[in-house]
Amino acid sequence: MEAKIGHLKVHIFKIKNREGYAALCCDHLTEGKTSDEAYERMVKAMRRTSRKEKSQ
Repeated sequence: MEAKIGHLKVHIFKIKNREGYAALCCDHLTEGKTSDEAYERMVKAMRRTSRKEKSQ
């Protein structure tokens, strides 16, 4: 499954041998019980990274 955050592609997939889903984007990996939760955690991670880059 593909989603987007702005112009960045987010790849969401079911984790084998585990419960839940993972989202992968720009060397970030997040996990959640649902695909929506994994996506929302990715949005938060990307926001945190962009703030860190702006402050440097």
